[in-house]
Amino acid sequence: MNEMNPTSLTEMRNKESENLHQFSTLEIIQLMNQEDKKVPEVVEKALPQLSNAIDAVVDALKCGGKLFYIGAGTSGRLGVLDASECPPTFGVSHDLVNGIIAGGEKAVRYPIENAEDNREAGIAEVDRLLTQKDIVIGIASSGSTPFVLGALERANEKNIPTVGISCNIGSDLARISKYPIEIPVGPEVVTGSTRLKAGTAQKMVLNMISTASMIKMGKVYKNLMVNVQATNEKLRQRSISIIQDVTGVEEAVAKEMSKKANGDTRMAILMILFSIECETAKSILNNYNDHFPKALEELQNQKN
Repeated sequence: MNEMNPTSLTEMRNKESENLHQFSTLEIIQLMNQEDKKVPEVVEKALPQLSNAIDAVVDALKCGGKLFYIGAGTSGRLGVLDASECPPTFGVSHDLVNGIIAGGEKAVRYPIENAEDNREAGIAEVDRLLTQKDIVIGIASSGSTPFVLGALERANEKNIPTVGISCNIGSDLARISKYPIEIPVGPEVVTGSTRLKAGTAQKMVLNMISTASMIKMGKVYKNLMVNVQATNEKLRQRSISIIQDVTGVEEAVAKEMSKKANGDTRMAILMILFSIECETAKSILNNYNDHFPKALEELQNQKN
């Protein structure tokens, strides 16, 4: 079977619970692909909710707070993944965006399924790690995970802003969250396997939260990762390319200035554009709370 028309696709959906194992490889992935196409549309409907949540995240970060994701199983792993990618991508400290997973670090690699039922453990994580400056995002496909609910209930008690990401409408998680984000993707191809559409939808939402927040915090200039941490050869080359894109200098000059700036792309750009020393560039960035676009705009105004 090389193609599926709508009728055959509908028939497959109706019979998938009993016949899925009889499908060809192509039929299986065609069905999965058709289901995955629903995810962006569902996420799009939740954009207003998502926008409100992102603004709350930015408010917390601007006031010196931290962002915490908290979840169990796939949801928890996705939170840990998004948090772990923020430092190299946006040059932020490793404790600015944090991922908490039920069962602890071991649960990132190994299933500890009963950990999600421990409401008290979720409460304990909030008591141990969060302050009133922070914001917490609970992630639970069902919207009913006790570990996550316990954490957000305690956060509410401590007046810590709460965001809830669930793949159902009207869940307990949405009810107790100040900023609910509901992305009802519907039944999975393999019933109950929330690593599929639900996981995809959650990953899309987390991408938007972290990326949009960091853009608002000045960690991106135009569409360039000016805060990228040049920790390996690939990232060093990316940093050099960004310096060249913004300043128009030759590669040799970009490399030289990057070295003088200790690999800080932003500082190298400021040093080139305004003929200033490394310490001066660093001081200017500090004055603007590391908001590179604002620092650059101010220097350009002074120059003009």
